[in-house]
Amino acid sequence: MSYNILSQDLLEDNSHLYKHCRRPVLHWSFRFPNILKEIKHFDADVLCLQEVQEDHYGTEIRPSLESLGYHCEYKMRTGRKPDGCAICFKHSKFSLLSVNPVEFYRRDVPLLDRDNVGLVLLLQPKIPSAASPAICVANTHLLYNPRRGDIKLTQLAMLLAEISSVAHQKDGSFCPIVMCGDFNSVPGSPLYSFIKEGKLNYEGLAIGKVSGQEQSSRGQRILSIPIWPPNLGISQNCVYEVQQAPKVEKPDGDLTQPELDKTEVLVTAEKLSSNLQHHFSLSSVYSHYLPDTGIPEVTTCHSRSAVTVDYIFYSAEKEGVAEQPGAEVALVGGLKLLARLSLLTEQDLWTVNGLPNENNSSDHLPLLAKFRLEL
Repeated sequence: MSYNILSQDLLEDNSHLYKHCRRPVLHWSFRFPNILKEIKHFDADVLCLQEVQEDHYGTEIRPSLESLGYHCEYKMRTGRKPDGCAICFKHSKFSLLSVNPVEFYRRDVPLLDRDNVGLVLLLQPKIPSAASPAICVANTHLLYNPRRGDIKLTQLAMLLAEISSVAHQKDGSFCPIVMCGDFNSVPGSPLYSFIKEGKLNYEGLAIGKVSGQEQSSRGQRILSIPIWPPNLGISQNCVYEVQQAPKVEKPDGDLTQPELDKTEVLVTAEKLSSNLQHHFSLSSVYSHYLPDTGIPEVTTCHSRSAVTVDYIFYSAEKEGVAEQPGAEVALVGGLKLLARLSLLTEQDLWTVNGLPNENNSSDHLPLLAKFRLEL
């Protein structure tokens, strides 16, 4: 399950989004029992939660989930906002191999001045046959700001680099991957297409158009090439770059001419490519439109908007990819999608006065998928 549960602090800071709601349904004391009831009802083996407020996590969320048989891992945002991402899994189904938090704030990279985070776990299924591969579960909540597609893409690249490093197996392939979260981007947007296609040529793309959240003319600055500086240590293929051996400097710290030439050549080569890539083959659990009518599904609905921004992506062999010569995508058998919980349309949600309401206590809906792990 992937579920943005709406942190109470953020609800109160953005009360203009909830003018349509009856006051009582907005209190945490009303909302949390409802959210817990949903979690109990759906009984997922793995939960990826966003907007988990730190004080509520410590006093209520974690103890409640532990009593339901979940082991919980949490990563709080790095700035002043006291919420973060949690991944909780059933002890009975998995053991924990590694916990890898990702901070998107970097003091040494001026572009990365936002406090969003991600969390990547490596889990070992508990099944009698010892041959089961590990499974990599990632959870994130990317920056909201519709005008800063440059930051969103860089945050995504950082998450993908961490997943790459965690999911990498001895034989060079990746173990099965499930990547969940609130990506603050809509279906068909450049950011979404990059996740699904594994490539994006962003030359000439305006930073306000990356996420597709708004059609306005704001954010018209064009993405720079490259989007992020080399000192981030992440390549255009969204993997961690092998650290170069430290340069031998002369005592006064000046580079010799040949070394200078070399650095400049590297930077120019990097600058010329406006192609981002990643090496996973990811599918979306949801198709984002109702099959019969083509009406969009939504995952969030409040006074200002009703759109899809939450996703469950998973590694799957895409039909046709494997046969293409030169399609260097590490393919995994691994996960077969068996079922998903239906989403609703905006119209459906307004018949119950939008979100949050008496029964649904977040401004997002839970996403739920059932997979078979092929051994």
